[in-house]
Amino acid sequence: MNTLLEQLILCIEKGRINSSSNHPVEMVGMDGAIELAQKAINSGISANQLLNDALMIGMKNIGVKFKENRVFLPEVLISAKAMKSCMEILQPYFVSGEIQHKGKVLLGTVSGDLHDIGKNIVKMILEGGGWEVLDLGVNVTPVKFVEAVNQHSVKIVGLSALLTTTMQNMGSIVKSLKEECKDICIIIGGAPVTKTFADSIFADEYFSDPQGMLDFINKKFASVL
Repeated sequence: MNTLLEQLILCIEKGRINSSSNHPVEMVGMDGAIELAQKAINSGISANQLLNDALMIGMKNIGVKFKENRVFLPEVLISAKAMKSCMEILQPYFVSGEIQHKGKVLLGTVSGDLHDIGKNIVKMILEGGGWEVLDLGVNVTPVKFVEAVNQHSVKIVGLSALLTTTMQNMGSIVKSLKEECKDICIIIGGAPVTKTFADSIFADEYFSDPQGMLDFINKKFASVL
């Protein structure tokens, strides 16, 4: 593999954003994700290769470590910032169509719930995996979910809830989506949510971690959307 791409993978995984960053301490004075991404483009590496062979690998590495409890929320957040800085460099290539997202995923925290940390982590991991994420925010009603699915022609919806009281609202949202939208896959998650609960409200899938959701949609949908 190209040395620049190997270095970029490490920067994404470690959360090194640019050369002026003091994080991580063992990489102080070295190029960060921004500089390496720009050098890669300037050297003739395609935007598509940069995304697939560096950025996505770095985010997958951090996602797997988070799933296995080998890193924690702050590490994921700083990695996501490094990833986002590179995605801004690649934005013109998405606009031109030179590189494309794998597909669209709609995310939202369910009605009555104002917590968004879990949802935001999922968003970061999915975007790092090459998906376009449409984020509806928090306190999202069944009507808003249905309207967004129909407006954007989305086939994958992720529902998040942090509280045992608000996770009950997932049932009505799943019901509305199933009744009013065709060929849709609804995935739920959140601290109090379980597989048993997901089955009870007829959600299609449940994952306790964002990497699990990413692996699932990559396998089931990336080749058909």
